[in-house]
Amino acid sequence: MTAEVRPASPPLTERQEARRRRILHASAQLACRGGFDAVQMREVAEAAEVALGTLYRYFPSKIHLLVATMQDQLDHLHATLRKRPPSGAAASERVAETLMRAFRALQREPHLADAMVRALTFADRGVSREVDTVSRRTTAIILDATGLEHPTPQQLSVVRVIEHTWHSALITWLSGRASIAQVKVDIETVCRLIDLPDPAADAAAHMEPTAHTKPAGPDPAADAGGGRGGSRAHRRP
Repeated sequence: MTAEVRPASPPLTERQEARRRRILHASAQLACRGGFDAVQMREVAEAAEVALGTLYRYFPSKIHLLVATMQDQLDHLHATLRKRPPSGAAASERVAETLMRAFRALQREPHLADAMVRALTFADRGVSREVDTVSRRTTAIILDATGLEHPTPQQLSVVRVIEHTWHSALITWLSGRASIAQVKVDIETVCRLIDLPDPAADAAAHMEPTAHTKPAGPDPAADAGGGRGGSRAHRRP
């Protein structure tokens, strides 16, 4: 069964955007109080002062709503990081600092963090667009921290590995299977991958001389044409 392809939504009007923001705020507030189970669509609609049918037009399900809530939280984090970027000297240090700041923000609201992570875990193909948006937001946050304007395919692969590790570390912490100290160690460890040399670039730097490279050793032209004088210098008088 293939995933349903939904057409792109038209841009929201100012009034619609304000309504959407009220819905996301209500979702986050309910999640902060009681986690995943506390986010009930009817209660969200009442808190946001919108009709239940209107809420479903914006977000077809609770999973859509909570994934969008995580996207909204990441947008806030990204804006904060741009105002106060990480200060590490190496890219790995900056990325680790960024992800730990994100982790501490979620740590302050563990019920909200649990609700959003559970929504991502439960999301099926029908929520793929929203999940992809969350992934792109996370990737953009990591890339900003690296300072790489034109990342190589290997560096993009490393970013994906870092993203997966951060998500996994968050799940293990929320489930009580990892301490905050262990999360920090794991994140710092995986972030060191970003500082490793690119094998493709390294191989290019050590390529053998091409046909256009002047070979080392005697110049054949020295024994011909204008180089005859030099040749006679070695003849007996």
